[in-house]
Amino acid sequence: MFRFCTPKRPAGSPPGRIILSGLCWLLAGGGLVASPVLLTKPAAAQSRPQADQIKPDPEFMLIEVYKELSANRLRHAQAKADALVEAYPNFRLGHLVRGDLLLMHTRPVTTLGAVAGAPEDKLKSLRDEAMVRLKWLRERPNPDLMPRPILQMRDDQKHVLLVDAKRSRLYVYENRGGRPKYVTDYYISQGKFGVNKLKEGDQKTPVGVYYITGRLSAARLPDFYGSGALPINYPNEWDRLNGRSGSGIWLHGTPSDSFSRPPLSSDGCVVLTNPDLHKLSASVEIGKTPVVIAESVEFVSQAKWESYRNTAARLVEDWRRDVESLNPNRLFANYSRQFKSDQGEDFNEWWAKYQKFPVNAKKLSLKLRDMTYFFYPDRDDLIVSTFTQDAFNGKSRSTVRKRQYWAKEGAQWKIVYELNL
Repeated sequence: MFRFCTPKRPAGSPPGRIILSGLCWLLAGGGLVASPVLLTKPAAAQSRPQADQIKPDPEFMLIEVYKELSANRLRHAQAKADALVEAYPNFRLGHLVRGDLLLMHTRPVTTLGAVAGAPEDKLKSLRDEAMVRLKWLRERPNPDLMPRPILQMRDDQKHVLLVDAKRSRLYVYENRGGRPKYVTDYYISQGKFGVNKLKEGDQKTPVGVYYITGRLSAARLPDFYGSGALPINYPNEWDRLNGRSGSGIWLHGTPSDSFSRPPLSSDGCVVLTNPDLHKLSASVEIGKTPVVIAESVEFVSQAKWESYRNTAARLVEDWRRDVESLNPNRLFANYSRQFKSDQGEDFNEWWAKYQKFPVNAKKLSLKLRDMTYFFYPDRDDLIVSTFTQDAFNGKSRSTVRKRQYWAKEGAQWKIVYELNL
């Protein structure tokens, strides 16, 4: 909940004129105190292409309003709020803040959304949106830290999208030689009941590693979806293995009468403003762009991130060598007793079938390429590895795209699920 500092009238000021002693909106849950030091131009706004600056970024404009208030410049804040709603007439939070500023000219304002008679549920939604937007100022990612879930991208994946549900942000990372490089981020809305989708209709957003599977234009959709939609492949194979159901999870825009939606407001989709979805779409490649959705993203030092990536690479490389060795005991040691195949077989059934394949023991060679590694979101004991496997056996050659889920069992990593894509 928000609390405004009580405005005070300097001695001798004209009746009805109020100057704020300084903005102190306190977020009781987040512990954020807005101050002139904090309210600086966000790094994301600085990094966006010049073309995007033709129309000012609305979040930056809102921050500028807060900044003027923190410096006791009510009339400057009012002018910037006026400019914000003129540029974005359907930005409801902007109108709410502007309305409070108008009231401040006549009386103290002690809460965000001081208008009388407004529906409390609508005010709560706008207050929640204001809270997460303000918290982002303090919690936006340090460029010197690495996102823990993204360990390795293949060369033809130009970007990866990382959703942080707790912060209501979607981060865009560029692939720089297999390493993620922060580009920008956007405010997003998620399911009405948060994350960890389990079944159809639970109005939750899934957690996992997904891929963009298509692109739907606004012309093909109702106005509810805004400027378009980017479907993802929920449920993925790990979801299905764990009994999760549902469908139709998209990244999409907002209706024409709304600029943005409250943080918890969708039926499970990830919702962006229409301008942000338009910009995001430029970095998306169908079938290639990963979308990693986490309840909360952890950012770690580069040294720790390198250690995690080396662990993931070592697991797959050791597995490759053990396959090449044709030693059943060595290969056997890579798999969990809880293993499941993509055919629904348990470990014993899969192993019995695997041993029936004839192999020329002197000429088997396995080469792996196009690797991707992800820590499964919100898990420190599950790594998903995907790669293309070229197998050479005598004069024959076979190629398959393979995915493995490695779970930590005690001190050892074991394959718990494996499938050919």
